[in-house]
Parts: sequence; C-alpha cells; structure tokens
Amino acid sequence: MDLPWGDERTKQFVTNVGLITTNGPYGHDIMAAEWTHHISYKPGLIAVCINPRDATHANIENTKEFGISLCASDQNVLSSISGGSSGKSIDKISALKELGFKFYKAKKINVLMVEDAALNIECKLAKQIPIGDHTTFVGEAVETKLSGKKPLVYHAQKYWNLGENIPKPPQDELDRTNQIVEKHKKK
Repeated sequence: MDLPWGDERTKQFVTNVGLITTNGPYGHDIMAAEWTHHISYKPGLIAVCINPRDATHANIENTKEFGISLCASDQNVLSSISGGSSGKSIDKISALKELGFKFYKAKKINVLMVEDAALNIECKLAKQIPIGDHTTFVGEAVETKLSGKKPLVYHAQKYWNLGENIPKPPQDELDRTNQIVEKHKKK
C-alpha cells in the first residue's frame, strides 16, 4: 500500500521543518526536509530522509557530512524557498541571501548553517540506509547551536506555530492510572 504525498492520511502527521545544508558536487545547497528525526541521545544521532534524485543526496554521499537547521517559527519563507526547487538547477543559497537570509560557516564541517534557526546541528554521516523511495542518512552530531526561538511546525501541508501547552494530568489522576497499570502487570 502506498501513502502518497498530499494524501489526507499523510497530512495527519505533525513534524518540524529541517533545513538540510550540504556542500558537494552541486555546491553549497539547502533543502527543506519534513522527515528530520532525533533518534539517539548517546551518541546524538539525527536521521534525515532524502530522495535519491535530490542534489542533497549526492552531496551527502560525496562528503559524508551535512547540517541540519530546524526552522524557527519566523522562517516560513526560508522553508518554502528551500523546499520549492532543486539544487541541481537553482543556487538557493544565493537566492536566499539576496532575500536577506543569513548563513554562517559551520565550525566542524564544510557547510553553511542557517542563522537564527531554532536549532543548528552539524553532522558527520554515521549510516546510510536505502529504504522505500528515500534514503535515510543518520548523522552523528558534532556541534550544535541553539537560538532560543521556537521551531516551525508543519501539518497538513501548512505551517503552524506551537500552540498552547497541554499540561500533564493532575497527580491524583496519575496515581489512579498507575494503580490500574500495576494491577495488570504480567506475571
């Protein structure tokens, strides 16, 4: 069974927007990747899923490194441009700079990072896994920079701000729940 892009079922997922920056055969490049996931604390590992036809894919395969800039809530235009064309035919970094967006040189890898992103992570490639119609690149974090800005949220092919915090249940409800769970412990 396929779950195609734009299908009502696939629109139910809520994700961040990872801007993947690379430098390789296609030069300095940036792309928006909805599938950017923190998958391990020790070591710090991040997975990004990239279409094999993308310039970013070739750049990562060639250099074995990439940057991840999680879009801040005020960077929706940056995200749209980064995801709206191919780095094989468009110099998106130059276009974004002309629009006023800023980049800085990564400290430990040879890529540009997005200035004022919610979070920047420099990654060295740890593993490459072809799966389905994408390749999952697992990067080990070698440097991070936190801005204090809130991340941009992506849901139903639209951008969102983080909404109201929903508190955890009150302690008496947690205690009651824990008693029920303990009662059903397998022996």
